[in-house]
Amino acid sequence: MKEVINYINANKSRILDELFELLRIPSVSADPVYSQDIFNAAGKVKELMEKAGMENISIEETPGYPIVYGEKIIDPALPTVLVYGHYDVQPADPLELWESDPFEPVIKKTDEHPDGAIFARGASDDKGQMFMHIKALEFMISNNKLPVNVKMMVEGEEEVGSGSLSWYVKNNKEKLQNDIILISDTALISKDTPSITAGLRGLAAVEITVKGPSHDLHSGLYGGAVANPAVILAHLIARMHDDKRKITIPGFYDKVVEFSPEIRKLINSIPFDEEKYKQSIGVKALWGEEGYTVLERASIRPTLDVNGIWGGYTGEGSKTIIPSKASAKITMRLVPDQEPDEIARLFTEYIKKISPEAVEVEVKTSHGGYPYLMPVGHPGYKAAEKALQTTFGSKVYPFFTGGSIPIVPLFEKELGTKSVLLGFGLDSDRIHSPNENFGLWNFFKGIETIPYFYQYLKEDLG
Repeated sequence: MKEVINYINANKSRILDELFELLRIPSVSADPVYSQDIFNAAGKVKELMEKAGMENISIEETPGYPIVYGEKIIDPALPTVLVYGHYDVQPADPLELWESDPFEPVIKKTDEHPDGAIFARGASDDKGQMFMHIKALEFMISNNKLPVNVKMMVEGEEEVGSGSLSWYVKNNKEKLQNDIILISDTALISKDTPSITAGLRGLAAVEITVKGPSHDLHSGLYGGAVANPAVILAHLIARMHDDKRKITIPGFYDKVVEFSPEIRKLINSIPFDEEKYKQSIGVKALWGEEGYTVLERASIRPTLDVNGIWGGYTGEGSKTIIPSKASAKITMRLVPDQEPDEIARLFTEYIKKISPEAVEVEVKTSHGGYPYLMPVGHPGYKAAEKALQTTFGSKVYPFFTGGSIPIVPLFEKELGTKSVLLGFGLDSDRIHSPNENFGLWNFFKGIETIPYFYQYLKEDLG
């Protein structure tokens, strides 16, 4: 399919101009000030779908920001791919740390991208990656090379939790019926190491508050006679792991899927330099559950981490008190088949059990999300693997990321189909941070690779 490279070379300037038009729209979903820009971005996505030759395109109303939907059905008997992306972006703050205007895209050469990278908010997350799919479809439709049916759904609330997307999916199951979902909102291991995100961890978030006396007490007058909430909280947190760094909550591991030796071998075959890893995050030694490698601990094992802890006096100098209360925010990353509500319940029961009567302990459950697993033998994974092998010419690795993407397990639950996470970003893209960027090489490699995914999927499912 060398025609796709010819298409890219012949249309490179136009493709970048169209992407830049989309990137200039400050579609920040978290700030109501940008509400009209969200709708403008939805209109631009609709326009781009029309140019690509898609049909039945509409801006769908939701309880929140709209979803842009389009499709190209060439034969109902053929497999159907549902492409997902989002047109909303993170706030650009802090603006003073940007080297250029976040909503005026520019191309700059960097050590990572000697051929140049697009610097703009949304360049990688997710306008640039979503736009790759529109251009790949444009190539296939205009050259009569689309081998399967395609539906595309682009939302405007991903950066604020995808609340309306959940509502939309639940109310449009028949319309969104598909054989596989294709998403590019993730990253490659590196430009030399192509990968497919095959696993995501879930999440259970809680906040624990230990309450003692009705008000702060003088530590000289009451110390030794009254339980100190900050000390009790520290003891409770310390009891959440044993000396092998295993989580001590009863029942926590009951549903944890133990990965096969073959999968663990694949994970550990990923090129990894532990010394560079430590240097990159500024630590002298690594820490984690005994019996697992660093790559395994950061991807296929559950965790419990304190995200913040506070209580009592934290100003300059000394204030000799026993604080009336102390709190901590805790998140637990989950793996298949752990359930966030159940894990939050087990956490709460354990904390209540080990808390002394001298204090009152309150646990509030916050947000959560399910883990996700794409079997490496699934036809969708295999099609993506073959596509990457074709365009990269090297071994493709399954990548199990420690992060969470709640919409992916949502799709599986509501639509009954798996998602292929075929991302072309890099960890160095600075998504959610100042100077977000997306390498030109990565961007065009994505457009080149996506048509092969459709071709190989048709061979496997058609």
